[in-house]
Order: sequence, then C-alpha cells, then structure tokens
Amino acid sequence: MVSVGDQVERGQRIAKREGLGANIHSSLSGEVVAVTDEYIEIDGEKTDSFLPIEASDNLLDMVEAAGIVGAGGAGFPAHVKLNISLPGGYIIANAAECEPVLHHNITMLETEPEKVISGLLHAKKMISAEHAYVAIKAKYTQAIKAIKKVKDQVGGFELKILPDMYPSGDERVIVREILGVELEPGALPSVAHAVIQNVETLKRIAEAIDERKPFIDKDMTVGGRVRNANSGVVFLDQPIGRRVVELIEECGGYQEPHGEIVLGGPFTGATGGEESIITKTMGAVLVAMPFPTEKSKMGLLVCECGASEQRMRDIATGMGAEIVAVEHCKRMTEVGGRVRCELPGVCPGQAEKILLMRKKGMDAILAGTCGD
Repeated sequence: MVSVGDQVERGQRIAKREGLGANIHSSLSGEVVAVTDEYIEIDGEKTDSFLPIEASDNLLDMVEAAGIVGAGGAGFPAHVKLNISLPGGYIIANAAECEPVLHHNITMLETEPEKVISGLLHAKKMISAEHAYVAIKAKYTQAIKAIKKVKDQVGGFELKILPDMYPSGDERVIVREILGVELEPGALPSVAHAVIQNVETLKRIAEAIDERKPFIDKDMTVGGRVRNANSGVVFLDQPIGRRVVELIEECGGYQEPHGEIVLGGPFTGATGGEESIITKTMGAVLVAMPFPTEKSKMGLLVCECGASEQRMRDIATGMGAEIVAVEHCKRMTEVGGRVRCELPGVCPGQAEKILLMRKKGMDAILAGTCGD
C-alpha cells in the first residue's frame, strides 16, 4: 500500500490484513524509507493527532479496521474472536498480569479504567453476552478501587477475584476460578459460553470505537538489569515499531553486568536484541543477568504453563550445560499435535520424571513447571 518515498500520517493504514492477519497502521508521521516482506520503516515522529479509521454502526468492522489483535501475547485477531453470539454468556476482562516484573496492565487500570470498561461493554454487546466480568487478583488494590469507581458510574459489569498464583491469567484457569467450569486441554472458553480478552486489548477496542483510533501504540514494562528499573518501569502508549533499546536508554541504560534482552515476560519471553522493535503483542523488555556457568549434564522439565522447551534449551545452552534428558510434566497430554496441561496451576509431584532423567545421566535440572 506504500512505497519508499511516500509521506504517511500517524494512523494511516500501510498494510492490509491477509487471512488471520490484521491491518497495520503507521505509528509515526513521516517518510517511508524501506519496504520489505518483513517490515515497513518510517522516518518520522509520534504526533498527538492520528488519521482516524472509518466510523461504522458495525462495531466488529471498526475493530477489524483498527487492526486489533490480542495484546496479551497470543495476537489472535480480535474481530475474529468476538465474531460469536453467546446469549446468556460471559465476556471476561483478563487483568491477572501474573508474569513477574510486568505491571503495565495494572498501571493502566489504575490510570485509565474507563477505557477498559468501555471496551468490555462494547465487547459484551458484540457477542450478545449477558454477563461482563473483570477478573483480577485481590492484591491489586488501587486498580480494584479505580475499577469500582467506574462501576458505580456506569454499571453493567462485576468484579471477580482470582487467586494469586501462576498462571492465573491462563484462560482455562480463569474459566475454572470464575465460572466453575473445568475445560478439557485444548478447549476454548466458548465451550463455557465465554470470551476472554486481555485488558489492553479491551483498551484498544475502546479507542477504536470511541476515538476511531487504530492499534498504533503499546503499553510496556521495562525491567531487570536496567538502571532505575529494578522493579519495572511502565511506559504507556509507546509507538509500535519503536526500538526496544530506546526504552532501555530512557530508563538510564544498562546496569552492569547484564546479559540478554528478553522480549516479554520472564516465563514466556524470547531472546531479542537492541534492534528488536515493539510489536502489538509484546508486553515487556527485560534485561537479564549474565548466564551463570553450569557445566552439568542437565535435564529439562517442561510444562505448558512455563517456559517453552526451546526457551529452556536456549537458557541451558547459554549456561554451557549439556542437555541429556527432556521430560514433560506428568499432567501434560498431547492435543492436536502439541502438549497441553490437564490442570493448569495445579502441579503434581514430579518424582517419577526426575528419576527418569537421572537414569539418563542428569545431575542438574532446569524446571519450567508452575509449581514444584
């Protein structure tokens, strides 16, 4: 849709969605300086104004036009997820934010709760749900206070408390804890007549419908071995496409010694670099400690609820360990070609798996389970 040399405005659509993709809009006003199959580079600046999407009586059309995808990490197109009719059903705002260090969702709820609730009520209308819930942990007292204030003003939804555990933000855990329904591995919340949306996704839905703003900004947490960011620093509404190193520099730079840059949470993030950019699904930029040296024969205990097997392999390799065995948590079962947890958040003892790996020569373990 654009070529090198074109002038674009912030909010202008620069790429059309294909299949289960999403429209892409420029987060800056400026000049297109590169176009490849992977990215469009724009030399420009973030302005207060943006080119609005077309207004429509069809709310789903506006969500699609805005290019909204799941902002919590999955990236599934919101207009597809919300294209379902659930009379008598539930729309649930996921405010668990259970990854360590990350707190941009909660900070946003403390400062912009009305946007999340507006998005929640729009979604409630789109799917013809009867009930709307905000699922949040009791410890987030300031966010709860802010949400209750909006509830007193507009109504139409309820607060539901989640347990303070990992992974309380898992959709199956939310359905179990809030609705009392235990979903089978691989089953979607729609089986329980529910749709679950991350709170930032709902914020972006509200912006699309109420302000005609496309998905061009992202809320982020920066933390780890970064100066002035040991407990995590929140950056709201950062232009999508901004280099992550700029956020690190804005905090004060690296805290030495430091290791790799992790894009996303400590459990589910992936290795990145200074040239990595903010995406619609990225929630954090974390700078790790240097890997400790571990020359052991290592076993990996993998669980769907924790780090992926590839992430664990990367960590073990970075430590200098030899991987001699890989086992999955005994609650894992294969569904549709991938392993899924039978009961997320409720970990069994793993003695059997440990003994199996010891027989293969393991003398150190890297565990990715959500419990013991």
